[in-house]
Amino acid sequence: MASAKITQLQLLQQNLQNVLSQKQQIESEIIEVNSAVSQLQSTSSAYKIVGKIMVSVARENLISELGARGEVLEIRLQNCTKQEEKIKASMEKVQQEVVQEMRSKNE
Repeated sequence: MASAKITQLQLLQQNLQNVLSQKQQIESEIIEVNSAVSQLQSTSSAYKIVGKIMVSVARENLISELGARGEVLEIRLQNCTKQEEKIKASMEKVQQEVVQEMRSKNE
C-alpha cells in the first residue's frame, strides 16, 4: 500500500514540475507583453509580424491586442497558481498518509 502512495506522490511531483514550468513560461510571456506595451507607448509607429512579413498597424490597435493577450496570460497564471496549490495540498496529504503507514508498520 505504501508503494502505491509513493508512486502517487511521484506522479504528483511530476505534475507539480509541469505546472511550475508552465507558470514560469507564462510569467515570461507576461513580462514580454508588458515590455512591448511600454515600448509602444514611446513610439509613433508600430509594426506587427504576420506570417513572414512585417505589416504597419495602428499603434492603439496593437496596444489593445497586447492588453488582451496580457489579460489572457494573467488568467492562465491564476489557473496555474490554483493548480499548484491543489497539487501541493494533495502531496502533503499523501505524504502524511505514507508517514502514518510507516509508523503503523514500525509499531
